[in-house]
Amino acid sequence: MKNINTIICLLFLSLQVMGQSPIIVASGLFDSSDANTLGLSKPEGLTTVSVYKPTVSSTYQFVNGVAMIEFKGALYCMWQTSKTDEDASETWVAYARSVNDGLTWSEPMVLCPSLEGSGYTSSGGWLSTSDMLIGFINVWPTGINSDGGYTQYVQSNDGVSWTSPQDVTMSDGSRLNGIFEQDPHVISSGRIVNAAHFQPGLKVMPIYTDDPTGRSGWHKGNFAYSGTGTQSNELEPSLFERPSDKALVMLFRDQGGSSYMRLAAVSEDQGETWTNAVKTNYPDSRSKQSAGNLPDGTCFISGNPTGNKNRKPLTVGLSADGITFDHAWLLRDANEVAAGPRYSGKAKRSGYGYCKSLVAGDYLYVCYSTNKEDVEYSRVPLKSIALIAPSKPTGINEISSSDNKTIKTYNLLGQQVNENYRNIIIKNGKKYFKY
Repeated sequence: MKNINTIICLLFLSLQVMGQSPIIVASGLFDSSDANTLGLSKPEGLTTVSVYKPTVSSTYQFVNGVAMIEFKGALYCMWQTSKTDEDASETWVAYARSVNDGLTWSEPMVLCPSLEGSGYTSSGGWLSTSDMLIGFINVWPTGINSDGGYTQYVQSNDGVSWTSPQDVTMSDGSRLNGIFEQDPHVISSGRIVNAAHFQPGLKVMPIYTDDPTGRSGWHKGNFAYSGTGTQSNELEPSLFERPSDKALVMLFRDQGGSSYMRLAAVSEDQGETWTNAVKTNYPDSRSKQSAGNLPDGTCFISGNPTGNKNRKPLTVGLSADGITFDHAWLLRDANEVAAGPRYSGKAKRSGYGYCKSLVAGDYLYVCYSTNKEDVEYSRVPLKSIALIAPSKPTGINEISSSDNKTIKTYNLLGQQVNENYRNIIIKNGKKYFKY
């Protein structure tokens, strides 16, 4: 069975070299005729929580760039905020803290203040070790041609007291002159892989480091972005790790394309070299997305797969093998959100924008800004959405049909799957279609 899996992976790699899509969305997974739910249902145990919801008297009524992390038993949530407009000169980075599993949250606190007329700051995501919480800050100084900026960090041992901002550095010690994407991933080898949008302008590049804090040692991956303007066509990526071969699949917003489909590139050497990004059939809304792996290896992609500019509803797509996405759940439907923002402001729009995700404890958290006014997240029990069974055998030939044992179920790659999996399955040596 291992040989069969190897052949499948090699065949799939050869297709990538020829420019074929690294991921495939199963036919009919998203029903574009249903603008409210895309034909999806909500998973059992789904809950949604508001972290920050401004009122008419609030000074700061714009939010975006929400990111979460768990540290020493508490949950932390960061976002950029301003009075009314996106990327206004007074924009600063706020955070809130919950010590009761996200049921209630503190008032917003300052993670990094505004630059007071010399630019602005925005959220860059989190990392943590056992004794250190690191918050990344994107700095957008005035005076840089074609937009752009650099990345700094603050750190804390208790989530309350923070150091002053310091530069994030490359492997040669120079400053990382790029805007950090908000979800650096710790992959199975322990390496950290992310992406940054480098000066001049915003040119995306995968980056990696073996510094467990993410504060230093960053290398640019070997990746050829497309586009000749101040921005690359590929923007704002996220990634997951394929369970079978540990290859990394990075997904991009297609900012320069003519279709609303996600782009994808693959690395088979832990982020050092990448294929060119190619168009997939996974719909997008040209917004930030989030991807990753559940503890069992299930690959997920959260976002707005509408195939147009609408950033609603919000969904999570799932794949047991990291190739075929054939399961999806609804997190927020389009009718749940107001038709427009409560308060006026530049770049505000109806929808669930710029989502990022966190796996912590027994849950998947998907956080986002609602109408670019409210900081919210939706929490899903892992048991409701995981596709791969906890113990994975080496091959299908291990199926036992003994009367006193539970008959195990497998997909076509020989991965043991659980009762949530819907597709062609192999059970007791026979193939079935489970729907």
